[in-house]
Amino acid sequence: MNDEPSETEHERLGAMVERGVVSRRAFLRAAVVTSATLLAGRAVTLLSAASPGDTSTFSIGGDLPVNRLGFGAMRLTGEMIWGWPPDRENALKVLRRAIDLGVNLIDTADAYGPETDELLIAEALYPYPKGLVIATKGGQIRPGPTQWVPKGDPEYLKQCVDKSLKRLKLQRIDLYQLHRVDPKVPMEDSLGALKEMQSAGKIRYIGLSELSPEQVERARKIVPIVTVQNRYNITDRKWENTLTYCEKEKIGFMPWAPVGGTRGMTSAALEKAAKDHGVTVYQLGLAWLLHRSPVMLPIPGTSSLAHLEENMAARNLNLSADEWKTIDALANQA
Repeated sequence: MNDEPSETEHERLGAMVERGVVSRRAFLRAAVVTSATLLAGRAVTLLSAASPGDTSTFSIGGDLPVNRLGFGAMRLTGEMIWGWPPDRENALKVLRRAIDLGVNLIDTADAYGPETDELLIAEALYPYPKGLVIATKGGQIRPGPTQWVPKGDPEYLKQCVDKSLKRLKLQRIDLYQLHRVDPKVPMEDSLGALKEMQSAGKIRYIGLSELSPEQVERARKIVPIVTVQNRYNITDRKWENTLTYCEKEKIGFMPWAPVGGTRGMTSAALEKAAKDHGVTVYQLGLAWLLHRSPVMLPIPGTSSLAHLEENMAARNLNLSADEWKTIDALANQA
């Protein structure tokens, strides 16, 4: 059984949109609900076989396939990404619902909480469904709620890997990312430690965060790099050069703050464009990211079930090349 609505159901909903019986937003939500309903009463299959030319999936490292719209778990912790969430059961429900909606890439870090984010993931999802990729990070400490301090000492990073394995109840972490390069520690030493853990079978693949193309190139001389996680969204393209590099080298690009983060996406023009297409500006921003590049792996995060549903519905927004060109031009003016 397929995880997507049947062709007949898509056609029926699409025809209703054309006739004005339902809005585009209702169509997006209906598509998500229909897909999720098909998951009920059977084991979850997180990734169906991709057809030639299919761009809805990306293979991390060349052999670890994921659906390109993932989930960032950072927002499931307490306020300021500190401590336990005020509603722990809700956090667990959000994680489980993400799986129901087809997410098979979840991003976290030992600094989120700290530690509580990884523990929540294990509590909600272990034993993990087949095909789920949990990407975690190490290399930042949290002395207090407002503090994020890079710490790339080799022995510390090795301890981080071991502790994440224990919290996540894993034998091997599919994707382990250096959260930040520590300016006090040579990159070669930090990545050398992760390379050791990879050789020991504790890490499958290694990724980086917030780096320039030159830094990624330098890192690849030490160990293979399969993903880069930099801030990037439709109104903030500071790291466009790193995305271009990742496209060229077929490295996954995981944009954090894909819908603007705490800054949001304040653009009256984009708000109007989203309204014209019957979606929210956040859905438009996520759909734009998926359209922007086949190596793009957005990881929007939320602690709200309703927002999760809306985010995942962005996969179903298909616009013409001319429509995307217009939206891109509006974003460049923002």
